[in-house]
Amino acid sequence: MKQLTVRGLGDDLTSAIRRLANRDGTSLNRAAVKLLRRGAGLEDGQAADTVGSSLDHLIGSWSDAEADEIERALKHFETIDEAMWE
Repeated sequence: MKQLTVRGLGDDLTSAIRRLANRDGTSLNRAAVKLLRRGAGLEDGQAADTVGSSLDHLIGSWSDAEADEIERALKHFETIDEAMWE
């Protein structure tokens, strides 16, 4: 297992690590590793490139009419202004 020294955590992050360690009854090291894994998206078997699930409640929530309205509203962004590229 690798060892790493991290500097500049700041008081707020240090406090969060201490709170987690106290809550879980574990060491500061385990708490820090847990937070690092969570931040990297590696907790609960997630892949490192997983974006997360915080917006999952929005997936599939638009009606067809709402989706059409959004597409119409964004249509003008598909037009390239050739003058801007000269």
